[in-house]
Amino acid sequence: MPGPSTQPAPAAAAAVAVAPAPAPAPAAVQGLDAPPPPLLPLAVILLAVFVVPMSISGTAVALPGIGADTHAGQAPLQWVVNAFNVAFACFTLVWGSIADIIGRAKAFTAGAAVYAVASLASALAPGALLLDAARALAGIGGAAIFSCGAAILSTVYEGPRRAKAFALFGTVAGMGVAIGPSLSGALLQAVSWRWVFALHAVALAVVLLAVPVVARAVPATPRTARAVDVPGSAVFVTAMVLLTTAIVQGSQWGWGSPGVLGLFAGAIVALLLFTAVEKRRADPLLDLSLLRDRRFLALCLVPLAGSFGFVTMLTYLPSYLTTVTGRSTGAAGLLMVLLTAPMLVFPLLAAKLVARGVPALAVIHVSLGALVVGDAALTVFGPDVSVAVVALPMIVTGAGMALAAGLVDGLALELVDPAKAGMAAGFLNTLRLGSEAVAVALYGSVLTTLTASRSYDSAFHLMLWGLVVICLALGLLVFALPAPTRARAGARRGSTGSA
Repeated sequence: MPGPSTQPAPAAAAAVAVAPAPAPAPAAVQGLDAPPPPLLPLAVILLAVFVVPMSISGTAVALPGIGADTHAGQAPLQWVVNAFNVAFACFTLVWGSIADIIGRAKAFTAGAAVYAVASLASALAPGALLLDAARALAGIGGAAIFSCGAAILSTVYEGPRRAKAFALFGTVAGMGVAIGPSLSGALLQAVSWRWVFALHAVALAVVLLAVPVVARAVPATPRTARAVDVPGSAVFVTAMVLLTTAIVQGSQWGWGSPGVLGLFAGAIVALLLFTAVEKRRADPLLDLSLLRDRRFLALCLVPLAGSFGFVTMLTYLPSYLTTVTGRSTGAAGLLMVLLTAPMLVFPLLAAKLVARGVPALAVIHVSLGALVVGDAALTVFGPDVSVAVVALPMIVTGAGMALAAGLVDGLALELVDPAKAGMAAGFLNTLRLGSEAVAVALYGSVLTTLTASRSYDSAFHLMLWGLVVICLALGLLVFALPAPTRARAGARRGSTGSA
């Protein structure tokens, strides 16, 4: 994903980051034998979730057409993608907290409306700067869709239905990532780049028409006197903007330049200030006690591995295929299906394995191992490599991302107080989407730096080994932290009441 995939997180995500066999929750939990929740709310949320990663991966394909039409320079053109990614990373946590205060359905609706308006503005933008602003606004709306959508699923669905819902969440997000480039390419050839964004606006208009169905499906939750944490939100957004901008500009200004060092220093100061502010707030944007639950924190680290091990390959492998191996754009796109196809199958497969008694954490450990093995095996790529040689490494890498997609979300949200599900989903998706933005920007900047002194092929292979080290370190950390237990999650849920 050229930036935050969604792997849900969801995204891109996911998330970030999952079963079937409907069975109503026990009467002891629900209080009575309630009928199974309707499927239409799930369909509405999944449509919105599908659009966000499709927009992210598809926009990168549209950049040449946008540049030719608007005569934009390289910097404003690149911010068509970066503006969305930065805004998404900044506001996911904010929306999650807002959802717990005003209601998840209302927050989801607001986000969908913002996204629809921003997509329409993107389609009509006369120049690159206004397009950058519209894409930033779309990123704010997309953050609400992911964090509030996940919180709604954790509230509406229970037991095996929840596992299947989150499996579909991960699958649909993966479909959006996979289909986005192809659909955008077809629209560019048939009409113009503006229809890429117009299509997103139409899809979100459909979502908004069906919002009353979602609102009726979300059970009422006790209202509290909590207020939006404006100081905490402002400091957190500032920290994320400084951090992501420093990474994006690293290769252009120089990693040791005063501007980049100043941005990194400002980000660190802002994060320290955010921690101090949150400790003193009665209604914090992020309840820091969530981070003291090492089981929850372990699950939140899983999407980070996917961001580095999978999303970077999704973004930069096509360039390697065309630049080094000499494949055409069409042939490179076709070969990339080997990397993205597992996203269509493995999230649901993971949910079925868990339903049949396979420990969910074991599936997640396998997914982390697959990322390490897959990235290491991708080093077989070379100028004259055949498809038969690289097919299995690409599939293994894709499976590493897909097995945890959705599964990690459902498992993490089971560990928290239902009243804080929005906050928890916001934090998880902030790590997922924020790490995707950071991973893609960092990979691109370091790759640009390396290619100044060596061949693209050599730099690409060196970057792959770097990804292996990062994924291995994250995998070992997740393995070392305490395993989440459904029994404890159930006890906590029972002590706070039903969501």
